[in-house]
Amino acid sequence: MRRLLSDAVRTLAPHEQDRHGPLPVLMLTLTVVTGLIDAVSYLGLGHVFVANMTGNVVFLGFALVGAANLSVLASLVALAAFLIGALAGGRLGTRFATHRGNLLKTATAVQTVLVAVTVGATAVTDGRVTTGVQYTLIVFLGLGMGLQNAVARRLGVPDLTTTVLTLTLTGLAADSTPAGGAAPRPGRRILSVLAMFLGAFAGAQLVLHGHLVLTLCLALLLLALTSLTTHRLSAAAPAWTRSPS
Repeated sequence: MRRLLSDAVRTLAPHEQDRHGPLPVLMLTLTVVTGLIDAVSYLGLGHVFVANMTGNVVFLGFALVGAANLSVLASLVALAAFLIGALAGGRLGTRFATHRGNLLKTATAVQTVLVAVTVGATAVTDGRVTTGVQYTLIVFLGLGMGLQNAVARRLGVPDLTTTVLTLTLTGLAADSTPAGGAAPRPGRRILSVLAMFLGAFAGAQLVLHGHLVLTLCLALLLLALTSLTTHRLSAAAPAWTRSPS
């Protein structure tokens, strides 16, 4: 237990010499954003994911055989938007390959703009999800999540992908002491799961009570804060901004 708590503290307040600096905390914030966004997409846009592409591919398979309340078109649009966003994230990763701070700052700034578009689209209809609003949100949120996933991959912080938890949960169990492993970074892995849970829980509470715009505004605020914080912390190009490879 002491080791778990110690690892969690190091995640939230990285040691000065930690090669990832503040990145774990910033990426945990993005993990909360993912939970919020998937609550919007699944609960508010007709049972489609814009961040969890594993689930989306499964939904597409279900929809193709006529499963109720699932849309082939919505799943395909989400997949296409995510892939385009991931392509853009890959381009950004190449452009800012030598400065992780600039990469994260730029990516979250772009995400902020994308989510701002969805806030505007839903505000115009007072939160009512018309067909136009539905696909606007699927496209712009899918672009943002694809971008985030690609950038998180390029940042290379272990156990903090910000969008998927399958490997994180697998590592938590498979690398544990009962499994004969060394149990590396259990605190960080648990915090990643809790961050996603928190975002999904808060997002579901808001969306199910008719606060779709507010949920998107919360995601927008977290993204903007992440971008501004990254800008301030990486301005002098500290050691953690260099590529870990």
